[in-house]
Amino acid sequence: MFPTATKIANQVRNRQRSAADVVDEALREIVTKNGTINAFTTVTADRARQRAAQIDAIVASGKDPGPLCGVPFAAKDLFDIEAVVTLAGSRILASNAAAKQDAAAVRALEQAGGIVVGALNMEEFAYGFLTDNAHYGRTRNPLDIQRTAGGSSGGTGAAVASGMVPLALGTDTNGSIRIPASFCGVVGMKPTFGRVSRAGMVPLAPSQDHVGWIGQCVNDVAIAWRVLGGGAEVAAGQRSPVVGVAGGYFAERMTRDAQLAFATACEHLDARKQVEIPCPDVARAAAYAITSSEASALRLDDLRDRPELLDPSTRYRFLAGALLPAAWYIKGKRFQTWFRAKLEQLFDEVDVILLPASPFVAPRFGEESIEIEGQSYPVRPTIGRFTQPISPAGLPIVCLPVPSASRLPIGVQLVGPPNGEDLVLAAALRLEQSMATSQAQ
Repeated sequence: MFPTATKIANQVRNRQRSAADVVDEALREIVTKNGTINAFTTVTADRARQRAAQIDAIVASGKDPGPLCGVPFAAKDLFDIEAVVTLAGSRILASNAAAKQDAAAVRALEQAGGIVVGALNMEEFAYGFLTDNAHYGRTRNPLDIQRTAGGSSGGTGAAVASGMVPLALGTDTNGSIRIPASFCGVVGMKPTFGRVSRAGMVPLAPSQDHVGWIGQCVNDVAIAWRVLGGGAEVAAGQRSPVVGVAGGYFAERMTRDAQLAFATACEHLDARKQVEIPCPDVARAAAYAITSSEASALRLDDLRDRPELLDPSTRYRFLAGALLPAAWYIKGKRFQTWFRAKLEQLFDEVDVILLPASPFVAPRFGEESIEIEGQSYPVRPTIGRFTQPISPAGLPIVCLPVPSASRLPIGVQLVGPPNGEDLVLAAALRLEQSMATSQAQ
């Protein structure tokens, strides 16, 4: 496994290791592993080496390049990277000109000392949970290559989990950071809606799209938050956070692995206070309606003029959205406003809310159904059962892995109030540290 971003930055800053050596290691890992995992669509080796030389020169001059000093990172292939064609997982964009400048998030990470090493595979236009891309191939889970890495930021999760990079950018509309984090056993974060610039990013559903990222540990995603969102340095804190446990809908229809992971997280956080998230089924329906309508509106010309270039599964989703009655979208937006206000009221009672992240571990490619408590459920629609309902609220969420009975990882979500990223990260760090202490005993 590649060293954490925190460790790399400290080593380069203290001249224990050069940024050039770190980048060369990352590029070797990509060459060795990407043929199997298929996380990268483009590798920017020359640019990365040039940037590493700049970082080493800054360090040699006695200056600090920033919190991500010498840290290699990659970006989901819907973020612009200068001189690279932004594919967004689609053939439709492949004939576009190369980007003239970096997306805002890529630029911010590089200005903080980071080094971009390439673009990452994804679901076409970020619309799906499997990253089984008809154009650029499926991204495989590094822990079991017969299984999905999740989506739509599948390359983001797989690149970090496989040790090719310690940190990677993605996006989250209905769970596209949280699902790969859960399936790949890494830590994912999406901030409050609108807190991080989406400039230079191909959108899916503009009123729900979040810039997000994945790292190996809570400290790594916290560093990225400090850079991208201006957050404070994360600390576990003196006071134990009051953690509310989502019941009802969020305690049902999941495998034994997910149940055990959720119970383990509750135990480590001493989470006992039950909270009820209102109308989760309606919230999920609203998320579907909003995403489908907005995504289809953005791609309507492509759907009309060159549908043959779209992945068939994506094409059908866009077609369904184009046929959705406008009244449903309007109702979804009205519900979104009401739902956000209701959720904010829950934080008068608790600091953060604990939810499961996925109903089951990463499914195998081609697995169409899964058995839960004696009943069969379709895989694709069930993956987002716990991420989609909370998405319309635009709240900050950290997803981190928790031990279960399975050899495969599964995650939980910690949800905070608007602009409560530092609080959520502190709770996540407490959970991570408590689990590490328990495993060491």
